[in-house]
Amino acid sequence: MSKNESFPGDIKTTRPEEDGALKGDICARVPGQTNPSAAEEPARPGGERALVSDFKRRKLEKEAQKNWDLFYKRNTTNFFKDRHWTTREFEELKACREFESQRLVLLEAGCGVGNCIFPLLEEDLNMFVYACDFSPRAVEFVKQNPLYCPERCCAFQCDLTKDDMRENVPEGSVDVVTLIFVLSAIHPDKMKPALQNISRVLKPGGIVLFRDYGLHDHAMLRFKASSKLGDNFYVRQDGTRAYFFSKEFLAELFADTGLQSVSNDYVLRETVNKKEGLCVPRVFLQSKFTKPGQSQRS
Repeated sequence: MSKNESFPGDIKTTRPEEDGALKGDICARVPGQTNPSAAEEPARPGGERALVSDFKRRKLEKEAQKNWDLFYKRNTTNFFKDRHWTTREFEELKACREFESQRLVLLEAGCGVGNCIFPLLEEDLNMFVYACDFSPRAVEFVKQNPLYCPERCCAFQCDLTKDDMRENVPEGSVDVVTLIFVLSAIHPDKMKPALQNISRVLKPGGIVLFRDYGLHDHAMLRFKASSKLGDNFYVRQDGTRAYFFSKEFLAELFADTGLQSVSNDYVLRETVNKKEGLCVPRVFLQSKFTKPGQSQRS
């Protein structure tokens, strides 16, 4: 994840340089409704009036991997906090076993430096994790982690939009896929191929756990003019990109891939920067999708 993450009942502190609570932001209260589209129309981001040039858009797409590699070169393993909240948010990480001794197989698509997988491996000694990332540098950080063990984890570099996942993960072998603040970094035209790639290694009856930026999230509203790449799609100063999802777009995207919706809802939170005395509204989309068919677990 490239930003601060919060979960039900908590108010988290984010660093000033992260999306969310930035210098100059004004304290805002998270609305009570569950659908941002039902709220009073929020302020539009400055990029609404102008699009990045075609030349720059092509350049950003071509250099996407380089920009993420440079991100990890600058920040190493220090930018993100470990995600100790995933088992609270997604009970499937514990509950989807059919028997106590079953070894759960998980794929973390877009693993970064391992902030999600290592807390899971520490908490669940009966789990095997496949972990992939677009950035070769991020994958190396995963492999250098003292908790990395080839008997319990297989990390590899992968472009989800074009590299066949089955070269590293057996087809139909994965119980759970986590897509947490990952799909938003992919060009919208390439999201469907990425999901099709993931679906091939997911077992029938397996589940995809999704969390990412929702439409009208504070990070979206902060973008300036000339940052807009397309509908709900923006570029940051470091060249990395972010898409902001509506429930309808996400549901259609997964349905077109042949994955069925289990749940698909907005999550509204507040992020607080105690140092700056600021609080800002966050809008995430948290969803679960399943691959049709009977479970093949044994």
